[in-house]
Amino acid sequence: MGVLLGARQAGKTTLAQMVAEAWEDQGGGPVHWFDLELPTARSALSTAELTLAPLRGLVVLDEIQRMPDLFTLLRPLADRRERPARFLILGSASPELVRGVSETLAGRALFTAVPGFTVDELGAGQIEALWTRGSFPRSVLAPSEGASLRWREAFIATFLERDLPQLGIRVPAETLRRFWTMLAHYHGQVWNGAELAHSLDTSPKSAHHYRDILAGSFMVRVLPPWYENLKKRQVKSPKVYLRDSGLLHSLLAIPSLADLRAHPRYGASWEGFALEQVLAAADTRDAYFWSTQRGAELDLLLFAGGKRWGYEFKCADAPTMTKSMHIALQDLDLAALTVVYPGTARYRLHERVEVVPLAECLAEIIRSRPE
Repeated sequence: MGVLLGARQAGKTTLAQMVAEAWEDQGGGPVHWFDLELPTARSALSTAELTLAPLRGLVVLDEIQRMPDLFTLLRPLADRRERPARFLILGSASPELVRGVSETLAGRALFTAVPGFTVDELGAGQIEALWTRGSFPRSVLAPSEGASLRWREAFIATFLERDLPQLGIRVPAETLRRFWTMLAHYHGQVWNGAELAHSLDTSPKSAHHYRDILAGSFMVRVLPPWYENLKKRQVKSPKVYLRDSGLLHSLLAIPSLADLRAHPRYGASWEGFALEQVLAAADTRDAYFWSTQRGAELDLLLFAGGKRWGYEFKCADAPTMTKSMHIALQDLDLAALTVVYPGTARYRLHERVEVVPLAECLAEIIRSRPE
């Protein structure tokens, strides 16, 4: 059983259509498609066992979070010895947000993240467009900056007013929009639930709940801290990022790249954008940041091939070596530290530290992934 997970409008359906075409071309049998956004599909699956059990070939269930009870049925169907049908599930909510899904699919499903457009797909020449507009295909491909911004604003409204209530989430749309906007101002910072709660005039528990809703629907990334016994006081709270730079800019009222360059969150915006691109290329969940109470930090720590690899994201014309980088190299025993920036030149700062343009960094990560 395959599961494609990602934000709404990120391209899951297009990818599934490509899989279905390849399935048919290779003689895998018929394809049965159920788009659960449609009332007719939900009606057909009101008696799901009678509908799904006889099917052969590939069965695609799109936006399955609309009918979470289906997961209980999919378990015995996936466990059948003869396996007459293969299931491809598309969802816009993480298993943690849809109660009971993790337990139902444990050991039975291969989860694949669908991040939207990446630099690897569109090329280095589209980095500024991806950074400014975000990774949603309709935003990137809009005919103008104004059209892209209008699409993103409509997406935010629809997400809050329609998509979340369909998941059974009863938090008022205006409350979540205020929280999301406020979180945009904390983009790339260590989570401080008490401070956010005070600003919203709510409890830290509620702020944590709002954060989990946005994280579970792929709008926010909660990057966990890495800490070990270094005889230093290390930060043990996560960092929070808005996963899509285009939505970040919409919530911060930044309409263009020129306006972004004059905005106080310019550097944080690049950090979040480049971090998402690196994580999409690395295709790993084993990702952390590292920071000490005395100010040393590392934006991203990945583990691969039994080694530790560090990444710093600098929105500068010519990044230089810092004391923090020296400390991270020594304390974390990094195999290498890559400084990712929006420039075009590549150069070394240290025998284990190199400044690398984003596109080159991503290409190297993809080449080094295991087959």
